[in-house]
Amino acid sequence: MKKTLFLTGLRDGIPIAAGYFAVSFSFGIAAVAAGLAPFEALLISMTNLTSAGQFAAIGIIAGGGSYIEMAMTQFVINLRYALMSLSLSQKLDRSFSRLHSLILGHSVTDEIFAVAMSRSGRLRPIYFLGLAALPYIGWSGGTAAGAFLGALMPETLTAALSVSLYGMFIAIIVPAAKKERPVLIVTLISIAASFAIYYIPALDFISSGFSIIICAVIASAIGALLFPADEEGKV
Repeated sequence: MKKTLFLTGLRDGIPIAAGYFAVSFSFGIAAVAAGLAPFEALLISMTNLTSAGQFAAIGIIAGGGSYIEMAMTQFVINLRYALMSLSLSQKLDRSFSRLHSLILGHSVTDEIFAVAMSRSGRLRPIYFLGLAALPYIGWSGGTAAGAFLGALMPETLTAALSVSLYGMFIAIIVPAAKKERPVLIVTLISIAASFAIYYIPALDFISSGFSIIICAVIASAIGALLFPADEEGKV
């Protein structure tokens, strides 16, 4: 039974791992380009599992940002994982130990959360370990490949891969924006705020890290005012 659950988790994690490898490959290239050693880039991915947070961190490191700026940026970007973990905690089987819970907390991502929540019944530790195993390997392995092999690749190919994260974001946002008008409007508000910070001379003092924080807060606040959710979470 345990072997079957673990293998089922591994199978469910294969497409996630494949996607993570491609994105983290770009992260490895970007981290080394920002001045980090390949081993440092790999260590970041082995101790974190957040694409947006890690790419934002690279920008802050490259720009010489402060620890406070880094902490605030990561808090805003990754706050959703705390909410996901709380939601997942309602599905956990009683056999989840403290160690299992720590592994779950470290491994929760948008994709892993979606797959785990879609599974019927209680979530068993052995299934979740199988589900998280390959995505973790894919994320760390992709980072290592990008960090250590990126320098050997042609510059044109490296430049093309470096924009793959933006393609992933577009692929995530566009379908949701087509279906949900609030998503479209909130996205446009965030883009407008980002453009204002970048192009208005009086706002030049705002660093890239704080720019992410400001845009996220502005867009989410206006979105909450314009499109309040009901008690069931529907807009």
